Amino acid sequence: MRVELVDSLGTDLTVVNAARVSFNKHRDEWQDSDERLIKYLATHGHWTPFGHPQVQLRISAPIFVARQLVKHQVGLVWNEISRRYVDEAPMFYGPMEWRGKPENAKQGSSGIIELPLAMEKRVVQTAVECKFVYQELLEMGVAPEQARMVLPLSMYTEWYWTGSLSAFARVCNLRLHDDAQEETREIARQIEDICGKIFPVSWKYLVQYSEE
Repeated sequence: MRVELVDSLGTDLTVVNAARVSFNKHRDEWQDSDERLIKYLATHGHWTPFGHPQVQLRISAPIFVARQLVKHQVGLVWNEISRRYVDEAPMFYGPMEWRGKPENAKQGSSGIIELPLAMEKRVVQTAVECKFVYQELLEMGVAPEQARMVLPLSMYTEWYWTGSLSAFARVCNLRLHDDAQEETREIARQIEDICGKIFPVSWKYLVQYSEE
């Protein structure tokens, strides 16, 4: 799974200038007092100044991860590869470890479990068979928009994801918690790394999750 920075707009200074425009104030250079303002804005829920900086990402992840993340809509725009038009050979995701089903939860996982080698092989064979059937359907002249129905949720997809700093902070505040799905957390960790480097002060106060 991979998250790549395509483009960004603004800096931490963009945030403080967006906030200070209410008083017709503007700064061309960062000052130490600006961090105090950002902390105040973040801790008191003044999110609009954080809506002006923008980040554009290109992400590669399996479909079951993408379908969780696309639920985040506010302040974000999503454009994804379409198998209606693309018929190149698909790639599939395979976990390094298998997690157990939790006893007292409707979703999530609990601990690491060992699968028999025979089952590990069946998982791989299933994906390979789906790929072969997909390719055979295409060779028979079936439209890609129909042939794609045999492909599993483990298939990789890619998308452009563009949005405000505040929007990506909301994504990470939800998806970096311990109860979020591990594969989705991996994408969120990569988003955090990118945003934290571009907007170090804002990100420090916007993202308040804990992995402890």
